[in-house]
Amino acid sequence: MSEDNTPSGKLANDGLPPLREVIATHDLSAQKKFGQNFLFDLNLTGRIARAAAPLEDATVIEIGPGPGGLTRALLFNGAKNLTVIERDPRCQPVLEQISNHYPDALHVIDGDALDVDVTTLGPAPRKIVANLPYNVGTQLLINWLMQIDQFTSLTLMFQKEVAERVVARPKSKAYGRLSVLCQYLCDCDILFDVHRSAFTPPPKVTSAVVQLRPKEDRGTKIDLTSLAKITQAAFGQRRKMLRASLKTLNINVGELLAKAEITETSRAEELSVADFVRLTQIHDEMAAS
Repeated sequence: MSEDNTPSGKLANDGLPPLREVIATHDLSAQKKFGQNFLFDLNLTGRIARAAAPLEDATVIEIGPGPGGLTRALLFNGAKNLTVIERDPRCQPVLEQISNHYPDALHVIDGDALDVDVTTLGPAPRKIVANLPYNVGTQLLINWLMQIDQFTSLTLMFQKEVAERVVARPKSKAYGRLSVLCQYLCDCDILFDVHRSAFTPPPKVTSAVVQLRPKEDRGTKIDLTSLAKITQAAFGQRRKMLRASLKTLNINVGELLAKAEITETSRAEELSVADFVRLTQIHDEMAAS
């Protein structure tokens, strides 16, 4: 995979200095406490930005921009209203330089993305495009899934193991709570893998870019909080049969499974997304009666 090979002292295609020069100037070594792995490859960041297109008329949100490789690609590829959330104060001067280069298009929030309601950052349509910090990526995705109708698409880079969980099918090792939540709410695809050598420092694993697009029609409408609770109980003890793992729901599990036409000796990984939807619907009906 090619890297940002713009000769030192020359400008990149977007008219800004090469990323390596920017990082050296500001002494921006990646720090583990921020979950940072910087992307230098401008071809790759451009590919991610184009995958999320069109960007011109959307509120685009990026998490953890770091030195701004993906930020620059999003702006270069048409984003007119881009908000980035960055908690590393060392990155602020770099992001300010990018903001000056793209007047009125870039807005920088100094803070932790886990504490920010991104739906307040601009009007619909909203798109999240991000190389997510490995240490909080899954939690961020689950938070956004609970508000999924507020977004047009999520184009996200994870470690490949997490990406595979998003698209996994029943009876596979990767299939779990995240698979059910994502696939009930969205059409999900792994777009492409990203080799560890594309990052500085190189992570120990391959990464992958995933795109989630909210379904216009999810069929049976259920309470997402209930679905999250049931999948947490079922997969939290995935080796146990459902008659045991679902006891934490404080409901008659035998009756619940019988009404859902699910065998008590089944395990969570054997149930389809539709099974979990039906289980959630019946659970809520029983809880309300």
